[in-house]
Amino acid sequence: MTDLRLVIFDVDGTLVDSQADILAAMGGAFAAVNRPAPDRSAILGIVGLSLPQAMVALAPDLEADRRAVMVEAYKDAYFDLRAKAGVAESSPLYPGVRDVLERLHAHPETLLGVATGKSRRGLDKLIEGHALEHLFVTRHCADDHPSKPHPAMVQAALADTGLDPHRAVMVGDTSFDMEMGAAAGVVPVGVAWGYHPAERLNAAHTVIETIEALPPLLDTIWEDA
Repeated sequence: MTDLRLVIFDVDGTLVDSQADILAAMGGAFAAVNRPAPDRSAILGIVGLSLPQAMVALAPDLEADRRAVMVEAYKDAYFDLRAKAGVAESSPLYPGVRDVLERLHAHPETLLGVATGKSRRGLDKLIEGHALEHLFVTRHCADDHPSKPHPAMVQAALADTGLDPHRAVMVGDTSFDMEMGAAAGVVPVGVAWGYHPAERLNAAHTVIETIEALPPLLDTIWEDA
C-alpha cells in the first residue's frame, strides 16, 4: 500500500486572484459581438468552465459562430492584459499560497497537481510567471479535456501518478471543482476566498477559510483514509 497522496488544485480563484482580467476580458468578448457584458457576479459565476461552455452559459441565445468569436476575443484580450501588466500583477497569488505549496511540496509523500479551465498556454505562462514549475507533477487544462465538472482532468491526474481516488483531494473555489472531484471519487475541499460563495459548494467535504488550514486538514483526511 502506497503512502503517496495527491493534492490537485484549481487555479483561478484558488491559487491566484485573476478576477480583474477575467472581467475585463469578458467585457472584450461581449464587445466583439456588440453586446453589453453581464454583471460581475454572473461572470465570476462561470469561472472554472471551459471558455466555450462559459459563453453558452452567459449568452445562451447567441449563435454558435458568434460565441466562437467571443471565445477568441476573450483569449486575445486576456493575453493582452497579462502582457501589459505581467503575471505577478495580472494574476497575483493569494496571500499564503506560495508558502503552503512549498510546505506541501517539501513533504516527500505529497504530490501536487493542477486541474484548471485555463488553456495550456495560459496555464504554462502563469506557472512560469510565478516560478512554480518545480511544484506540480501533473497539470491538466481545458485544451485536453471536457469542461468541469466532468471528472476527466482529475482522472488523468490520478492516472499520471498511479494513485487511487481515496489518496487524492481536489481543492477549488467553485461548485464545478467540487462536483468534478466528487464525480472522480476524490475528496473535494472548497475554499472560501474564491469566486463562488461557500453556499454553492454543496459537494465539498469541507470548506476552508484560509490556505493555512489546508495542511492540517489533509493530515486529518488521510488519517481516516
